[in-house]
Amino acid sequence: MRSEVVMPQMGESVTEGTVTAWLKEIGDVVERDEPLFEITTDKVDAEVPSPIAGVLVERLAKVGDTVEINTVVAVLDTEAKAGEVPAAAPESAAKAAASTVASTGAASGARTSGATATALAEAPTPSRGGVPSREELRRTRSTPLVRRIAQEHGIADLSQIDGSGLSGRVTKADIMAFIESGAHERAQGTNGSTGRIAQPSRPAPASPGLAPGERDHFEPMGPQRAAIAEHMIRSRATSAHAHTIHEIDFSAVFAARKRMKAEFEERGVKLTFTAFMVKAVADALRAFPVVNASLDGDQLLYRGDINVGVAVALEASLIVPVVRNVDELSLLGIARSINDLAERARTKRLKPDEVRGGTFTLSNHGIFGPEFGVPIINQPQTAIISTGAIKKRVVVDQKTDAIMVRPTAIFCMSFDHRTIDGATADKFLAHIRQTLEGWE
Repeated sequence: MRSEVVMPQMGESVTEGTVTAWLKEIGDVVERDEPLFEITTDKVDAEVPSPIAGVLVERLAKVGDTVEINTVVAVLDTEAKAGEVPAAAPESAAKAAASTVASTGAASGARTSGATATALAEAPTPSRGGVPSREELRRTRSTPLVRRIAQEHGIADLSQIDGSGLSGRVTKADIMAFIESGAHERAQGTNGSTGRIAQPSRPAPASPGLAPGERDHFEPMGPQRAAIAEHMIRSRATSAHAHTIHEIDFSAVFAARKRMKAEFEERGVKLTFTAFMVKAVADALRAFPVVNASLDGDQLLYRGDINVGVAVALEASLIVPVVRNVDELSLLGIARSINDLAERARTKRLKPDEVRGGTFTLSNHGIFGPEFGVPIINQPQTAIISTGAIKKRVVVDQKTDAIMVRPTAIFCMSFDHRTIDGATADKFLAHIRQTLEGWE
């Protein structure tokens, strides 16, 4: 029996992944949950385990190909033996080849996650006696995401871009590199081979000072950075970002950490300040469920689970693994989860389910020394907190006017003002402050 393996979704905002390595050859036996191939996305570099046991009989994507989520990338045969590659019938082979095109090019945006026959039926049918039309070529050579980026930048003709993807398909990295090169700006306003004039979706640069000089050079953003850039811009355009900032005294947390650190180490767990922060956030989310909700059309979706994403800095990017049901965990459980997720994030061993499903995000970039930062909301969530460095600062007691030195940190909360009022955001962050300052 032949079973398909699809590109997994490595986070809510991820629309595609790039195959970076195949770990199995055609004819190899693959066990269930055994790593089959490696991918990179804007969220994670990861090994993708096989969902079933069988023999690898087809690889439908090459190393370097960028394909949409839920697109078939491999086929396993659960009844074949090692080294045995059953010959596919002509019809099924044609369907397998067409499924990739259909999943990326069908006008309906259908995904190939089930029978390939469905995808084949939705693939563009060549017009004019087998010669594909301009629209058919445009769709089969690009994904919906690429076409949306092209529309936003006034690029009407994708054939002017050399595609590096499967069958010459234009990937997100290709179009972002094309935009960065300025070629689309030079093409706008001039008649092309189509006889139409591309209309710019944004003003041309006001100053020619950005033209590259002799000592300048271009470097492609790469699929990971390009996807992050697209997600950040989309978040800004989606949410009505507003902010509230509180300074929090960590004296009580310092004392508690000093008291519990040795006990945690005996259990093989490193107790970090981040664990205290996540615990305080979980308590606040339970008290203010609207902050744990997300906007779905004109309705608020209140999440039953409290899943906090904790940003982890990598060498060249960022990833946000998720601590699930964090409100049900003790401080020890939270610290153990954070240690485990952070370690596996840095060694590229996270699983797909560990980078999606978050309902709130904490970004503790204070480890690098900044006073504070103003974060961008991680869609489709409605709030995020960034924490500045814990530093000794001069504090004035509001009751006695006594001047003292205390370890404090500045927390900045960005929230979606469409769903969260300013007063609610202030109370939420005040709840976190009270928890941390009153830690026993």
